Amino acid sequence: MVIMSKHLESLYQNLLNGKLPHNLSWSEAVELVEHLGEVQPHGNDEFVFRVGSQRAFFKRPHSHDLDLEEVSRLRKFLKEAGSGAQVEEQSQPSRMIVVIDHHAAHVYQDSGGSRPAGERTVQPYDPFNFHHHLIHRKEAHYGGERIPEEDSFYEEIAKDITPANVIVLIGHATGKSSAADFLKEYLKTHHPDISRRVIATESADLSSVTEPEIEAIAKRHMIAAA
Repeated sequence: MVIMSKHLESLYQNLLNGKLPHNLSWSEAVELVEHLGEVQPHGNDEFVFRVGSQRAFFKRPHSHDLDLEEVSRLRKFLKEAGSGAQVEEQSQPSRMIVVIDHHAAHVYQDSGGSRPAGERTVQPYDPFNFHHHLIHRKEAHYGGERIPEEDSFYEEIAKDITPANVIVLIGHATGKSSAADFLKEYLKTHHPDISRRVIATESADLSSVTEPEIEAIAKRHMIAAA
């Protein structure tokens, strides 16, 4: 679970409210945006910066540092993406479960809540409060028992789980017939940064699995990864 360093917090606050940095390196800018959202290559030296609902294109500079015009653009982009309060939220470990089969995907999240940082004590009932944080259910628009082939189905899920530090995928089947395995491969290809945060993929009988059982599966993997 990656927590924002004091250096990045200071850099972020300075970009938002302080004097415009004159020696902001490309690597620092990328690291900051990856912590708040994601950075994806977009051909040649151009990259897409995404934070929340905001998206902007930045080119890797020929020199080590961004020029002042680009730093100013980055400040504008970050201000439009959100306030400093969002950084505090992002710095909290965010854990998510995707329960996916041939008909729908359910995305559950736990943003850390009131538990102290580093707390490993597991409460016997609803330890991660997942069923209180169902983001939304996504229906797959296709028939039969085959894996949904529309990239948009998986892309929407990817957007939902972008803020997560730790992700567990739970599917109904294994191998080529598993929508969870297909999602995992989709993330590897299209969102490698998100894929690296997937700590486990597991199968379960989703026709009868209960929320406590889902929590138990997630808990087991997340405690092991803590």
